[in-house]
Amino acid sequence: MLTETHMSAMVDDMSEPMMDTPEPMMDDMSEPMMDDMSEPMVGGPTIVDIAVSSESFQTLTAALDAADLVTTLQGEGPFTVFAPTDEAFAALPPGTLDALLLPENRDILVSILTYHVVPGNVMSTDLVSGAVTTAEGRPIMVEVSESGVMVNNASVVMADIEASNGVIHVIDQVILPPDM
Repeated sequence: MLTETHMSAMVDDMSEPMMDTPEPMMDDMSEPMMDDMSEPMVGGPTIVDIAVSSESFQTLTAALDAADLVTTLQGEGPFTVFAPTDEAFAALPPGTLDALLLPENRDILVSILTYHVVPGNVMSTDLVSGAVTTAEGRPIMVEVSESGVMVNNASVVMADIEASNGVIHVIDQVILPPDM
């Protein structure tokens, strides 16, 4: 089984470190904790359009295609996607990505990809520390500190890439549901 410790690649050249991150707010950890969710921008490219046009998300777009999630993430949303870079996928154990892209592993791939999606349009300024339920149905842990934002063990290396149907936050690791 895969564990999150298998993924340790860091992306150093994606952007400047996040500045002016809100202070962590501790609350009931069983509820999603986001303040004043913003509205997505009107018109313009979708989350998928942005991913397809970026050299950093070629593996993600191939995985979305293999999982038949392209149409979903081109939909109205809004969606917040914690998007792993190509380098994050490359840090998976050898052969893992190839196996996940096989048709017989589609359900596993869907589970992993939807674990990176949160319903709603959640900007970085809306994030607070705590558990947030994903589209996959299980929570991810968000930790907001002065040094930046962590999602499970992944660092947000670029935040607030706005799309017409939500927002993308770039992360430096593939995050996996607890049983994988």
